[in-house]
Amino acid sequence: MRRRTILLAVAAVLAPAGCGADPQPATPGFNDTDVMFAQMGLQHIRQGEPVVKLAERRAADPAVRKLAAELRGQWRTEAQTLTGRLTRWGRPLTADPDAGAHAGHGDLHSLRDSDIAELTAARGEAFDRTALSLLLGHLHNGVETARMETAGGSDPEVINLAAATIRIRQAQVQQMLTLMA
Repeated sequence: MRRRTILLAVAAVLAPAGCGADPQPATPGFNDTDVMFAQMGLQHIRQGEPVVKLAERRAADPAVRKLAAELRGQWRTEAQTLTGRLTRWGRPLTADPDAGAHAGHGDLHSLRDSDIAELTAARGEAFDRTALSLLLGHLHNGVETARMETAGGSDPEVINLAAATIRIRQAQVQQMLTLMA
């Protein structure tokens, strides 16, 4: 009787799966939007690093220094996640340099060398205003890229990362606007 119960339990577990059915893939699928989000995310982090490094050291307002350190820590974690995904997918860490390959992302503003030079030259409150202004635009671009992922991505974990990024960055934007007021 006990053996029959065990066999019935095993049959019940196997029946829905279909004994001859193909096993489900170990990792969910991904698409070009997921890859673009990950590559652009890494580029976005690289571009923002000089701003947060300078702001951590030179901001007059301790709240700006704290925010810069917070961003840097978050970006470090995000970069590890995005790098891991791209590696798992077998995709390059950098996007195709052909501008036509990125037509769908709206050609978001990038931080330029002149932006970093302006920040480097600024002092005191002017430094803080410049750093916050650059970071506001930069975080806005990150939110727009994350929205692209939530609308068109395929990998559930990457979509969740993008959704979390939107929530976190929007709160940080509000905090920066308060600091600038």
